[in-house]
Amino acid sequence: MTDQAEDRSRGVIETVASPVLSSGESAWERFEAVYRSCRADVYAYVATLLRDHAAAEDVTALAFERAYRRRRTFDRRRGDERAWVFGIARNAALDELRRRSRVATLVSEPEDVAEPVSDESDEITLRRTTVRTALSGLDPREREIIALKFHGGLKNAELARVLGVSESNAGTLLHRAMEKLRKACDASA
Repeated sequence: MTDQAEDRSRGVIETVASPVLSSGESAWERFEAVYRSCRADVYAYVATLLRDHAAAEDVTALAFERAYRRRRTFDRRRGDERAWVFGIARNAALDELRRRSRVATLVSEPEDVAEPVSDESDEITLRRTTVRTALSGLDPREREIIALKFHGGLKNAELARVLGVSESNAGTLLHRAMEKLRKACDASA
């Protein structure tokens, strides 16, 4: 009886293995390439939304885990993989924000305890502080749009797909958020 089981098990690994894509790379290799190309940008985007580096690491890992589990549902006709991953990361970050709002609300923003890099000049430090202060004055949606565009490096079409709006609307929202950010930076300078 064990001999029959061995016969049935032959070739299982070959059958279960990921299908090879037309370009010659397996689905795993393709996912790994997507991960390597955008993991830092996804983390920066999520960290901007959550304002908590430890939580951003967790949410980024969760987003890529979800993307990996759902990789077969990706439809190239609806956009590229990068925008798809950012959409998953956005949803994971929003889930985390909703979870936090149910648990507790911060009375005040925690102080930034990270020490500035000693190689930075005072002017660069001042600019970064000005931008951070201006960003904190924006609405969460405006911060998210700016983070997707500049941390994520998404094009307006990808931005629109992640936000669920038209491409022209995404451009308009980005323009308005940037104008508001510029005014806030100018006011504090």
